Amino acid sequence: MSEFHVSIGEVHSFSKTFAGITGDLAPNHVNQAMMEQTSYGARIAHGALIVGYMSTASSLVIGANDGSDETAVSLGYDKIRFLAPVYFGDTVTVTYRIDLIDIDRRRSEADIRVTNQRDELVAVARHILKWVPNRR
Repeated sequence: MSEFHVSIGEVHSFSKTFAGITGDLAPNHVNQAMMEQTSYGARIAHGALIVGYMSTASSLVIGANDGSDETAVSLGYDKIRFLAPVYFGDTVTVTYRIDLIDIDRRRSEADIRVTNQRDELVAVARHILKWVPNRR
């Protein structure tokens, strides 16, 4: 058994085709005619939706935690940046790579990169997980 729940260099990916909305009815998400007049040329996806996909990738990393004496909880996302638009019909792939483990503090950190179907980088972030003890 390893010394920690995840390993440096461990990588998981998650892909999703954009569909639906988050409830944010800003014109850039719902008004096609208006967005056709902008440099984007079409409606764009919600940033909150992309962050939700980042959370899905995090869940894939930690798995079910079955039988573990600890549970992973998110401490948050740092340095989230939306680098390029995500359009309706795009497929995004979230790559979540563990790159730091602090055994003493029971934390792991990951680099997150989100690309579209053309392999263009559309978003980045850092994520911190805290591993908390389960009650016995």
